[in-house]
Amino acid sequence: MANDVRPTSLKREGDGLKIEWSDGVTTFATWRHIRSKCPCAACLEERGKPPDPFRVLSPQEAAAGPPAPVAMRSIGHYAYQITWNDGHSTGIYPLEQLRALSGEVKKEQ
Repeated sequence: MANDVRPTSLKREGDGLKIEWSDGVTTFATWRHIRSKCPCAACLEERGKPPDPFRVLSPQEAAAGPPAPVAMRSIGHYAYQITWNDGHSTGIYPLEQLRALSGEVKKEQ
């Protein structure tokens, strides 16, 4: 992705995030997919471990339900920080990662 490509519009749509980019491309990713790819150090470490089949959810995680953002703020001109309904907020998603996590929405002709 060229450094000059930026989001021109970010919209919550259904169960995900729709982004219109300055190069004319529109992308979409589900919140579940975005949350599963959180780039923070704790999540990267957790994903590097074998899954724990006996892991018990914290009360906050259990009450949160499916991943959903409660806030999303711009970090300079290069990333977005998402605060999730499970209380997690340390992931900063660079624009390149948001673009890579999203699939292109085909335009109707």
